Amino acid sequence: MIDATHITSLFENATEGIVLTNSAGKIILVNPAAEEMFDYTKEELTGNLIEILIPEKFVQHHHQLREGFYHQPSDRVMGQNRDLHARKKDGTEMPVEVSLSHYEKDGELFVIAFVIDITRRKEIENDMLKQKTELEKITHKIRQLNASLEVKVEERTLILKEALQKLERSQQELSEALDKERQLNEIKSRFVSMASHEFRTPLSTVLSSASLLSKYTGPDDQGKRDKHIQRIKNSVNHLNDILEDFLSLGKLNEDKVEKNTDEVNLKEILSDTIEEMKGILKKDQRFELSCNGDCIAYTDKKLFKNILINLIGNAIKFSEEDKLISIKGTNAGHTAIISVTDRGIGISEEDQKHLFSSFFRGANANNIQGTGMGLHIVKRYVELLRGQIQIQSQLNKGTTVTFAIPINLP
Repeated sequence: MIDATHITSLFENATEGIVLTNSAGKIILVNPAAEEMFDYTKEELTGNLIEILIPEKFVQHHHQLREGFYHQPSDRVMGQNRDLHARKKDGTEMPVEVSLSHYEKDGELFVIAFVIDITRRKEIENDMLKQKTELEKITHKIRQLNASLEVKVEERTLILKEALQKLERSQQELSEALDKERQLNEIKSRFVSMASHEFRTPLSTVLSSASLLSKYTGPDDQGKRDKHIQRIKNSVNHLNDILEDFLSLGKLNEDKVEKNTDEVNLKEILSDTIEEMKGILKKDQRFELSCNGDCIAYTDKKLFKNILINLIGNAIKFSEEDKLISIKGTNAGHTAIISVTDRGIGISEEDQKHLFSSFFRGANANNIQGTGMGLHIVKRYVELLRGQIQIQSQLNKGTTVTFAIPINLP
């Protein structure tokens, strides 16, 4: 059971505004982020109808929408494909994103609104659109200038080319930014809860260790300094792993992961990867590698190695000290079959159904660092290699992840 202190801390320190209303539409609870966002104190908001935060022009009809939601409540993101605005204490409006959730207690329906101020994002989008318009005007002027300056053909061509390239880059950046925003909207609810936990711990470690370093100035304090420097390095590496997961997921969602097929020796990759990862083994953990033949294959070496690193890293992470981790490679005709087996905490049958979903974490892994994206990314990589992946696991006995890819001999 989660400590109530953690729930209170999450509510108080969340960067999203959180507003809780009862079945009558009255505000009964707001967090500090919502107070700051709307320039109200919680005393000023508590007891008022939610319409106090709705722009004046929508107040008259908003109660009908609210009653409709209470009649058929469902968790959802509001305002898809249209802009939403909220009203601050001084009457000014601000663009927002709002997600609604609900629950019942003692027979009464309560609604939670998660509110994000997207004023800055809208300003960036508007600035990008203005930049695009300005670049189009510049391009038009350059074309007019070219018509009257025939004697400067080379100079004119160069200017036009640079302007067009700049316009294309601007349009591409705008398109990419909007695509990323749409994807972020889809995952933001799960990301907020995950990131709040995953980022806070290493950042707190970095801050506390950095503060303590300044106190250890004596020649006999080198051991203490080294200890805190290592803690900072470990925390930064963990943050880097989280960011790498998000970058990989973003590239996959944008179809930007390129596959470069080449001749590779799978046995060599297995051996090299295991050697590289010995540095992160826990005390007395050890590897056992078996591979029949060199297994020459035509596949993407980088994707193959990323799959191995992720699976072996999981085996290390979810196993205790003094546990054996087995890696096995088999050449089965036109297919290479690789398995990674640990003797760790295992995965329940219920959780195994969802392991390849993004942001999913097993019920018994909540106290172990991770983003819940690793196996989702691995599955996507395996599919890019036209392969298949499966998991066999028992609680407290261990897990075996097996993937098979075509060898693709010429």
